Amino acid sequence: SSHFSSSLVASSGPEKRCIDVSLWLMTSGSAGNVPEGGTDGGATQEAATEESKECFGNSNAEVATTGFSIGGVSFVPFKDETDMPGIVELIAQDLSEPYSIFTYRYFINNWPELCFLAQREGSCVGAIVCKLDMHRCRNTSRGYIAMLAVEKDLRGKKIGSTLVRLCLDKMREMGADECVLETEVTNKGALGLYRNMGFVKEKRLHKYYLNGNDAFRLKFLFKLPKGFDEGEGCLGPLTQPWTM
Repeated sequence: SSHFSSSLVASSGPEKRCIDVSLWLMTSGSAGNVPEGGTDGGATQEAATEESKECFGNSNAEVATTGFSIGGVSFVPFKDETDMPGIVELIAQDLSEPYSIFTYRYFINNWPELCFLAQREGSCVGAIVCKLDMHRCRNTSRGYIAMLAVEKDLRGKKIGSTLVRLCLDKMREMGADECVLETEVTNKGALGLYRNMGFVKEKRLHKYYLNGNDAFRLKFLFKLPKGFDEGEGCLGPLTQPWTM
């Protein structure tokens, strides 16, 4: 789903409409991310942008920089080292394999702008950690979602998808061509979340995790590869931006 559940925002009315439009704009390139009741009926992205500005009073870039709150949950960019313990504690609860503190610092210290937190009453209840660098084999700017976690009692409320949208929006702003990640083949929740946001399965990685489980590598394209429209898949050079 592309929308917050009713437990986080009103199920109808201007408040929900504002949130839907803003989050759709963050990932306007991903399949299926259309605000409820609107854009596929003829509204243009320019019109939706103006509506988003009217609702929030700032740009999407400013939203990603300063954060926003919905229903008692605040979505904020990584601030400094004081955020680290909450991120580590939350993510460590669900890891298939342990990470050292140096792994967290590698990603967060090098790409702090690609780390976002969801907070409730001062506690970290959601976090995403990403990076963006050059893929040497294809010479593309490739984003990578390294870690995503949401507190168990808050799952199903679109916190995870909101964190992913924030990172995809920031990656697009930074010139990314694509974004990839790995997730266990048994993780139906994560697979459903990413599928609904426009990710596709690229390959299956056998015995990828220390527990022996396989992984799917998933990919999100900010730009379409040459030959994609003719059914040649995703292996050609990237030639054009993704449009709705």
